[in-house]
Parts: sequence; structure tokens; C-alpha cells
Amino acid sequence: MNDLRHLMSPMDFSTEELENLFDVAVDIENNMSKYAHMCDDKILATCFYEPSTRTRLSFETAMLRLGGKVIGFADASNSSASKGESVADTIRVISCFADICAMRHPKEGAPMVAADHSLIPVINAGDGGHQHPTQTLTDLLTIRNLHGNLHNFTIGLCGDLKFGRTVHSLINALSRYTGITFIFISPNELRIPDYITDMLKHKNIPYREVIRLEDVMPELDFLYMTRVQKERFFNEEDYIRLKDFYILDKAKIQLAKENMYVLHPLPRVNEISVEIDNDKRAAYFKQVQNGLYVRMALILTLLDMTKSHINHNLLKEY
Repeated sequence: MNDLRHLMSPMDFSTEELENLFDVAVDIENNMSKYAHMCDDKILATCFYEPSTRTRLSFETAMLRLGGKVIGFADASNSSASKGESVADTIRVISCFADICAMRHPKEGAPMVAADHSLIPVINAGDGGHQHPTQTLTDLLTIRNLHGNLHNFTIGLCGDLKFGRTVHSLINALSRYTGITFIFISPNELRIPDYITDMLKHKNIPYREVIRLEDVMPELDFLYMTRVQKERFFNEEDYIRLKDFYILDKAKIQLAKENMYVLHPLPRVNEISVEIDNDKRAAYFKQVQNGLYVRMALILTLLDMTKSHINHNLLKEY
């Protein structure tokens, strides 16, 4: 059990390991058929205690594209958790059936508990407002593909920076690269947590906090929009007051550079106007596609099917 590799945080992989992972993801995009039978005898369990469409379907599609099979549940009410079963017991049972598990849970740290008791690799598919590492891998791959590398750019993160697990994961991951400047765009009620800004200060990474998106649009190489998440609010009045605080429309994007790109982890509500979808700077649907490739590469990596192992099998096949 001790030599199992899990993914709880993007920081679980070194930058060199991430480059190798992204290289595999790019190869998958360009040569999908080569990978179609790599997991013919493997089973992925998707244990989603919290609603998800994009992430769950992306994981399931990734395994199916690799030739594997999928089991699992899409809602805690459809699992033995509704009877009071612990996460630790659930993963022990799942370990008897599957080869790898992707888990989403509303409680921070729950996937880590699962990993501590698992006999198979566990992937954190989102835990509360804490981490969403595979979305971060998707974001990093998208930035690398568009920018050419993961160094020397200015990124604005806009919207719900307090509860946004995708934002927190991405900032931590990008903090390992050089020449990154962060601009945090949010109302005071949803500002970035102090532990993030303290980390940036400690690493001498430049950042600013602003309220108006228009004020910083011309500076940005990337704009990472997020929705205000109703499910994270205790007070519906606060949600209603803040949900439309930022709406990216044609007028605002005209202030941006021609080679600036808009990212969004999705789903969106109305924080990006549909009139932006056909703008060449809109990269969020390509981001979704990259999520499939990076999850395929991650499954192969955690199942210890390294690139050399893949190439060896392909040579035998062809």
C-alpha cells in the first residue's frame, strides 16, 4: 500500500513530472488511437459524494477512451454513505472491485482519508473548497499549450476567490514557476484567503488585489473567470447580491490584448456572456477538451504505465 501513488494536490507531482504528464497528454490528443486499448483490463471507480457533470463525465470518458471500464456512483444518496458508511470503509470495499478511484467529496480532506486506507490509487476530484487538482492540471496544460510554457505571464483571477478550490489549486501550482504575476479581482466579501497571499509574500511572488475588472484588463495575458458558487454560501441574500458582480462581455474584452486568453473551470452561469464564445480569446471549451487528455495521461501514470511502458507495448502491437 505504501508505494501507491495518489493525486491529492497538484503539488504531489514535481514540475518535471508534470512536464512528462503533459507530454503524454499532448501525444494522446494527437494520437488517440494509439492509446485505445491501454486499459482494456482496468476498472475506474468514480465515487462522487457531491454533484458533478463535467469532472465525472471527463473521468469516465478518459477511462473508456483508454479501453477500460467504469463503476461508481454520482450522488452520496446512491451509495452506502446514506446508511452511514465511512469514507475509509467505502474505499476498502472499492479497492476490492476497481484498479483506480476518482473521488469528489464536500468535506475537505476526505479523499486524503480514502488514500490512507486504499489499496488502489486515489485521485482527488475535488474536496469542498480546498483542492481540485485535476482541474489544475487541465488549466496548466491549457496555459502551456497557448503560451508555449508555464513561465513569464500575468494572470488575473476573477470572481469567487474565497471559496474557489480551482483558484486556490492553480495559484499554488503556478507559484513554482518563474515570472508569474497574479492579479486578484473580487469583491471584498470574496477576496483571496490570507494563507494564499501569505504564501505569495513568502516566495516574493508579485500580486495585487483589485475590485474592478476593467482596471486591469489591458495588463492580462490570461483571465481566469469563476462563478460565484451558490452551494458555498450560508446566506442566500449574500449570494444574490454578489452573483452578478462580474460579467465579462464584449465591451470589457475589447480592453484586453489581442493575444489574451479567457479561461473558466466551468460550469458558468452568466459571468461570461455567450457573445464571447466565438471570440478567438475564449479558450474555456478547449480547456474542457484538455481535461480529457490530462485525465487519460494521469490514469496511465498512476497505474504505473509510464511512457516507456506505453511505447514498449505499442512497438509489440505494431
